[in-house]
Amino acid sequence: MTVEEMKSRKKELGYTNEMISEWSGIPLGTVQKIFAGVTKTPRYETLRALERVLDAPWTYGRVPEADAAMVREPAARYDIRRRGTQGQYTLRDYYEIPEEQRVELIDGILYDMASPSSVHQILVSQIWSMLQTYIMEKGGECMAMLSPLDVQLDCDDRTMVQPDITVVCDRSRIIARCIYGAPDFVVEILSKSTKRKDMFVKLNKYMNAGVREYWMVDPMQKRVIVYDFEADNYPAIYGFDSKIPVGIFGGECEVDFRQIYEYVSFLYEKGAGE
Repeated sequence: MTVEEMKSRKKELGYTNEMISEWSGIPLGTVQKIFAGVTKTPRYETLRALERVLDAPWTYGRVPEADAAMVREPAARYDIRRRGTQGQYTLRDYYEIPEEQRVELIDGILYDMASPSSVHQILVSQIWSMLQTYIMEKGGECMAMLSPLDVQLDCDDRTMVQPDITVVCDRSRIIARCIYGAPDFVVEILSKSTKRKDMFVKLNKYMNAGVREYWMVDPMQKRVIVYDFEADNYPAIYGFDSKIPVGIFGGECEVDFRQIYEYVSFLYEKGAGE
């Protein structure tokens, strides 16, 4: 594996220089110089040590899909508190958590994610369907995707989120493992357990990472809070009786929440939307 191939593999895996140094036994300064291009002709033994880390990631906390069933822990809830100190978790900890337990990693803090409600899932599917229909009709490079899908928002080893809906227009950011970098458009469906995180923590993360537009859909209040970060008048607040223009598409695409609410209203009549 050449140094350029290692750089590409390092980006794909989301490894930092610190992680590679720890797992390979190569001093951090040496690793930094190699990947920065300062050291032009690294020693063969050094390259082999780096290659072992990058060529077999499951040895260092990553699990290949074919072997996942053999090494995953049982479905019982995994106590993330026992793993260490909040604020100091990394992707290595994130990947070691059993896949049946969904979590998000934000600035070194692990957040447990509750199972979504039926209202949540219907809203997600309907919003995604309208976005996808528009994208398919117009063509182009944009892709609309649904959770669960990892988004390595800051391209570091301290944050990995799973937005409910993402739209990515730069396909180079879509790699096999995750979306690497900020999506263009994000939708989160608020719930009692995630409202504070979505409205404050994630809002700031998305804005600072370069997300162009962020929608928070509040099923309880029947409203949508739109942050079009490229506009000067955000946030805009809409009711579930509105057709909401999508800013990244110049307003040509609209999500018809009146239609969506009519589709899901039977659950509200049962009190499921409260």
